[in-house]
Amino acid sequence: MLAESVLEGLDPEQRAVAETVKGPVCVLAGAGTGKTRAITHRIAYATLTGVVTPQRVLAVTFTTRAAGELRSRLRMLGAPGVQARTFHAAALRQLTYFWPRVVGGEPPKIIESKAGLVADAARACRLSLGRTELRDVASEIEWAKVTQNRPEDYAAAVAKAGRRPPADVVDIARVYAMYEQLRRERNLLDFEGMLELTVAVLTEHREVANQVRDQYRYFVVDEYQDVNPLQKLLLDAWLGDRDDLCVVGDPNQTIYSFTGASPSHLLDFTREHPHAKVIRLVRDYRSTPQVVRLANGVIGQARGEGAVAPGLELVAQRENGPEPVFNEYDDEVAEADDAARRVRKLIDEGVPAREIAILYRINAQSETYEAALAAAGVPYVLRGAERFFERPEVKQAVYMLRAATRAGADAETDGTGLIHTVRHVLSGAGFTDRAPEGAGAARARWESLAALAQLAEDMAAADPRAGLPEFVAELEERAAAQHAPPLEGVTLASLHAAKGLEWDAVFLVGLVEGTLPIVYAETPAQIEEERRLLYVGITRARVHLSLSWALSRSPGGARHRRPSRFLSGLTGKTATHTPARADRSRRRAAKGPQPCRVCGRPLTAAVERKLGRCEDCPSELNEELLIALKEWRAQVSAEQKIPAYVVFTDATLQAIAERAPESLEDLARIPGVGKRKLDKYGDAVLGLCGH
Repeated sequence: MLAESVLEGLDPEQRAVAETVKGPVCVLAGAGTGKTRAITHRIAYATLTGVVTPQRVLAVTFTTRAAGELRSRLRMLGAPGVQARTFHAAALRQLTYFWPRVVGGEPPKIIESKAGLVADAARACRLSLGRTELRDVASEIEWAKVTQNRPEDYAAAVAKAGRRPPADVVDIARVYAMYEQLRRERNLLDFEGMLELTVAVLTEHREVANQVRDQYRYFVVDEYQDVNPLQKLLLDAWLGDRDDLCVVGDPNQTIYSFTGASPSHLLDFTREHPHAKVIRLVRDYRSTPQVVRLANGVIGQARGEGAVAPGLELVAQRENGPEPVFNEYDDEVAEADDAARRVRKLIDEGVPAREIAILYRINAQSETYEAALAAAGVPYVLRGAERFFERPEVKQAVYMLRAATRAGADAETDGTGLIHTVRHVLSGAGFTDRAPEGAGAARARWESLAALAQLAEDMAAADPRAGLPEFVAELEERAAAQHAPPLEGVTLASLHAAKGLEWDAVFLVGLVEGTLPIVYAETPAQIEEERRLLYVGITRARVHLSLSWALSRSPGGARHRRPSRFLSGLTGKTATHTPARADRSRRRAAKGPQPCRVCGRPLTAAVERKLGRCEDCPSELNEELLIALKEWRAQVSAEQKIPAYVVFTDATLQAIAERAPESLEDLARIPGVGKRKLDKYGDAVLGLCGH
């Protein structure tokens, strides 16, 4: 009965996946079609029907977050012993276990970042590389290693792949060779080396391979379109001559080929396994028919190598929603300001800030949107910032919750439930029902604790029987996987970083030729991968979807940009042109690199541009004025009930205190002031400056 209950609520295709408990199986799963649900129910059904014991299952995915989610779902389905890990975590576990037996001696130290070693290798080669160049060369070395190309083969491999290297191929090959030499001399192991060494141990030591294959007899690989050649080698070493393998993926979401990933392993699965069962999931439960229609329209225009996989056109299952909105702007500033205005409107209408995302092609685009959201008083979260479970207040809260579990806090709550229990414990860490006024550390701390409280509510809704021990176990599982709960703020993220996530409302911005597709995408295959990036962005939206582009980068600039070719024929007559307001153009007009007023060097960092000088250049700071400005800002923040940074940021206040403006014109020249703030606060600020 328990096994049969696992099948309840699955659609016919998902149920087919769950009931096909023996491999080989290939699941082609479109965006929003419930692939994680299908494969977790398959694993649970197989274990509950006795096909395989949980300890014999290895489910592999690409991120610790995804692996954590798999373990969490399997635990709730009654299969808590299943191993769900990333390729690297599984390899490290095996390598660590077998090292004393097959190698011996001091095991190598694992390096998480190549940057330091690449820098040493470059210096040894008498090459001077900046921070960005070091990062790019490290990425090239990673690509070469996952595609199994040695330093002496690198130049030929780049030419064959049509790859555009970030530096001279000869120089990169030299650095690559020196990197490997230094790595061996220092007894270091990078992630690629870890996989290679695991493959070598399994290949050269039959007794180790037999033990591993006896331990793991049932394999599931998620996101199979992202597998690279090195990971495929490891998977083959795990399998041996068996074929009890289930792979899941979506070729239309192949967006990581620059890292060595290839959809060929997914698309050619039936060639490798002629008797494989292929199941297609096409029922989209995430997005409205309007969003799905646009997604199908974008990917349906793919040609050649990037064409849509047969039978993977999505079929919407949700009720109708609003049509996607297309907007054209005179400049990027106007585009960002209007996005912030419409985000604020959605929040006012009841859409939680954490259910809204602004997605862009490259990270450099975020700064304009950060400024626009801050000016509109909208909280935001930059994806990829500080890890949630490493924050001091979160560590303290988890410690207190763990202690409360040992003390039997559930019994003390008199049956009032998990939500009240967690809120009671978190109150000891400073959590209150209402957020503190303003921004800063106090607000950030409260938001972290609020995310834990919200997670308790979500868990209680999913399982009313859950208590504090289960909640603490969930937190520890999430901490190990770095699977943070959503924070209350609009998400700013690149399209690559957004894969695997979803929101109620999504703003896709900067959709112009040269950005999407990116300017260096030249071959047909590269262009089609850029199209798939847009497809991924569109399919992140559940209900509200906005697509926009700007004709000029800067206010007042020549409007020569064109909207992305991927939107051709899809915008119809719905695209709206929104001209920039005159005051906006004056306020944020671009005049090229701003020079430091002390040394004259061009300023690139946002803080330096606000200060008008390099951070390490001398300044004449009026500390008394700065204190007065901060006290005034705190008062305004409290009176208007807005975050302090919305009035003026710390950098802007420091710039004012350094320059001591004597008129409104002087004040207007300070970045971060602008016409609206000048009208609102100008006289008060000049009064504090003594004018």
